[in-house]
Amino acid sequence: MEARLNAFASPVMGKVFKHLIAANKPIADSTVPYATQELVRLRASQINGCGACVDMHFKEAVFAGEEATRLNLVAVWREATVFTDAERAALELAEQGSRLADGGGVTDEVWENAAKHYDEEQLAALVCLIALINAFNRANVMIRQPGGSYQAGQHVHAAAQLSD
Repeated sequence: MEARLNAFASPVMGKVFKHLIAANKPIADSTVPYATQELVRLRASQINGCGACVDMHFKEAVFAGEEATRLNLVAVWREATVFTDAERAALELAEQGSRLADGGGVTDEVWENAAKHYDEEQLAALVCLIALINAFNRANVMIRQPGGSYQAGQHVHAAAQLSD
């Protein structure tokens, strides 16, 4: 499978992706644990059927020291015993925030559960994280960006190329 467009060679997509990548910095700098951030990115990417992002976030999480067992169980987190209550709340928020058409948005119950585990700034970071990964997922799915060839750290180099 080959992508319909090269996102990093396209002047328009390159500029947009540069801004989306830059928008991740405040999230990375937040107090939301990195493991939680990658679990959320992985789950949203699974829901959206984005092979490129599933590949990327699985490999980035492994590179950062995350256990393969936990990553393999993200898709079935409700039936798994390896996630904390806070991670479960973030995963549920990610699911409802990614499946807006399925249920009309994030329920008060899911929001209140997340608020038990995350302060207001962490919730803001999670909302932005979920919005950004959904944007990347949708773009990658539309251009049929394939998964499988991503190398951990590769996005750092691509972001650097965009800023040249």
